[in-house]
Amino acid sequence: MVNQRQLKIQLDARVQTMGIVNTVLIALLLICEVFGEADDYIGCTSVVKLLNVKIDRRLHSHDVRYGSGSGQQSVTGIADKDDKGSYWVVLAAHDNICQRGQPIACNSVIRFQHSSTGCLLHSHSAFACPFSGNQEVSCFGKNGIGDEGDNWIVLCDKKYWEKGDEVQFKHLQTDHYLGMSSRKYDRPIVGQNEVCAFRSDSFPTIWKAVEGIYMKKKIDNALEKP
Repeated sequence: MVNQRQLKIQLDARVQTMGIVNTVLIALLLICEVFGEADDYIGCTSVVKLLNVKIDRRLHSHDVRYGSGSGQQSVTGIADKDDKGSYWVVLAAHDNICQRGQPIACNSVIRFQHSSTGCLLHSHSAFACPFSGNQEVSCFGKNGIGDEGDNWIVLCDKKYWEKGDEVQFKHLQTDHYLGMSSRKYDRPIVGQNEVCAFRSDSFPTIWKAVEGIYMKKKIDNALEKP
C-alpha cells in the first residue's frame, strides 16, 4: 500500500513531467507562430533578408560611412547569405506604428531598420551613388528614429506581401525604386555591390524576402495597413 509520502513524491514527479511537456508544447507553438512557411505573409517587426533577384545579392549595411555624398552609413549588396549585417526589421511608416505580426498590405508604406546598427533604409535626391550616378541609398537615423526619407511603398500584386514574392520598393518622397547595380566597391568594403534608387523600374529593382524570422498574426484580426 502506498503511503502519503510516496503518493506525494509520485504526484510531484507527475507535475514536474507535465510542466516540462507543457513548456515544450508552448515552445513548439511559438516556433510555429514565428517561423513561417515559404508562402507566409510578412508581418510587422519581421526580421528579413532581402535578395535582389537579378544581381543575386542581399541588401546589406554595416558601420561604414560613404566617403562621398551624404557621408551617411553605406548600404550595399553582399553575396554571403549568412552575414548577420543583412537582416532588416520591417516597421510601419514614419510616425506610425503597427502591431507585431500585423500583415504588411501590398502598396502600403513601411520602413526597414537595420538590425545590427539601428539605422533606417533611407534615400534622398540631394546625393548620387558614386559609380552609377543614380540616387543615393543610405542608412540614416538611430534606434529606429529617422524622417520621411525612410518611407518605402511595397509594390506587389496580392493582398499581402508574402515571403518569396517578387516585389519592388518605391521611395515615397522621390518616386525612385530601390535597386542594385553590378558595380562593386573597393576598400574597405571590397566586392560589395552598389545599392541605389533608380528612376525607372526597368533596372534591377526586383526583390524578395528570403531568410528571416517571420512574425505572424491571424489575418482576420489584422489591420489592412500599418
